[in-house]
Formats: sequence, structure tokens, C-alpha cells
Amino acid sequence: MRIPPRITRIGALGALASALFLAGPTAVAAAPAPAPVAYTASVHAAAVGDICYSKLPGEAHETLDLIDKGGPYPYPQDGGVFSNREGVLPQQPSGYYHEYTVETPGSPDRGARRIVTGEQTDEDYYTADHYETFDLVDRGC
Repeated sequence: MRIPPRITRIGALGALASALFLAGPTAVAAAPAPAPVAYTASVHAAAVGDICYSKLPGEAHETLDLIDKGGPYPYPQDGGVFSNREGVLPQQPSGYYHEYTVETPGSPDRGARRIVTGEQTDEDYYTADHYETFDLVDRGC
């Protein structure tokens, strides 16, 4: 089972607590602030749209629930690094994106639907056409 990076990060509060616990208060002042993730203008930015969470197929909701729980996943490839070879998603360093299967009823294999997660909280992309287009999941609608 692979755990997505956003699940394993302890965040700023956890880092502060760890620094105080492990090295005392002097270590906190020496710790550099985490650098913000810079999003670049994607080569194919027009190919990334938005989709309301409520408009996703039920199987995508199931996949997102599994990701939030850290698995278990139905396929060994789930949780693997998505390398964005198509260049549709914003350019990020290797290992930034991870992919998960969205079950396709009636398909004899994994099908074409996927959720690709980024490291940011709620940075989930849905594709129904095996990476040709992506929609950023909007959880506010």
C-alpha cells in the first residue's frame, strides 16, 4: 500500500512540535520556512477544466474516499507516481503527482478513468479519457 504524500506530510504545526520535542526551542528558529509550491502556466492549461464533486461518477467518490483513508487500493498500480508525460497538468517535479484507478463498470481491465492527486490539499484531477483531458475536482459544489 502506498500512502499519498499529502497524507504523510506532518505540516507546519507537526514540524514545530517535532522540533520542540527533539531539539528544544532553539531548533525552531533555525528551521527554514517551507517553500510554497510554485504553479507554472501549463503548456496545455486549456485542457484542465473544473468538475463539481457532485458531478463525478460514484466510482470516483469511492476512489477519493480510499485515497483519503490511505487504501487499500484495488490495483497494484494505484498510488504510483504519475509522470505527466502528456504535459496536460501543471509542470511539477517528478513524484508530485500520483494516480489511482476509478472503476469502470463493465470494463475487462482498469479502464480509462483515473484520479490523479497533487501534493496540495484537495488537488485532485479526474480524467475519463486516460490522461487526454483533466478536470480539477471542485469540492465546493
